[in-house]
Amino acid sequence: MTAVRHLNKPLTGIALASAGYSCFALQDAIVKWLVTDYEVPQILFMRSAVIVLVTGILLRIYRHPSILKSPHRGTVVLRAALMLGAWLLFYNAAKYLGLAELTTLYFSAPIITVFLSILVLKETVGTGRWIACAGGFVGVIIAANPTHSPNLIPAAMCIVAGFCWAWSTILIRITSRSESTLTQMYATSLLFGIACAASFPWIWKTPDLQGWALMLGLGAVATIGQFLLYEGFRLAPASALAPVEYTGLIWAFVYGYAIWAEVPASNVFVGAVLIVVSSLILVAFEHHGSKRLKRSAAAQETI
Repeated sequence: MTAVRHLNKPLTGIALASAGYSCFALQDAIVKWLVTDYEVPQILFMRSAVIVLVTGILLRIYRHPSILKSPHRGTVVLRAALMLGAWLLFYNAAKYLGLAELTTLYFSAPIITVFLSILVLKETVGTGRWIACAGGFVGVIIAANPTHSPNLIPAAMCIVAGFCWAWSTILIRITSRSESTLTQMYATSLLFGIACAASFPWIWKTPDLQGWALMLGLGAVATIGQFLLYEGFRLAPASALAPVEYTGLIWAFVYGYAIWAEVPASNVFVGAVLIVVSSLILVAFEHHGSKRLKRSAAAQETI
């Protein structure tokens, strides 16, 4: 099996993950558009089908080894199950919670990711990552501005969805030690699509021309977003990328205005500024840490 490089380039990883989360925000906007006419499993199946088609072709071209030979094939199956659970819980909770409540509860995921990175990956989480993570979460709360307590069961569903997503990001870091990004994307989306297809006898609705266009566009955006995020987790520790997920909220505001002419309230801008500042703090700390490591490596070479 061809070895997969597992590098430590946190700034590059942060940049790739940020771009990936911008794609996921656009993905959520497209799903919001589609979910009024189609069931979630059908939408997710079409998304997965596009990813499988694109990555399957690229895998044949570049002759990547089969995931069946991977020591982490069980991990890939677990990650697919976690992602499916996260999506189904999140979009079903969206039927009962307002956007502010939904966003606030779901963005517990980066905090969970930081804790899991310590427990599972044994990563050292420095001050900068904790500050960025906490600052980003406070920014989300300010921007979302939940005005009343949510219903208990949908709220629990949303928090569990956040946990599933956080755990799946940890598994990306583990499997990327031996598997290529394309292999992970193909295997996860294939399992994901098969699970969603099982519901077709009860929920399938033949899309119209606009529906097909949106679903295929959703698949293309998801493919790009997944590739960027997987590569980001290959290059940077999970705890460094967890706070970057908060930037997805800012992109959601941008897409909301561009597509539905939604104008965010003043609290949204305050929260967005705090999120940006937290992300810049993260970049500054990671840049300083990278320079310190380079100086240390240079000093050792001179000895």
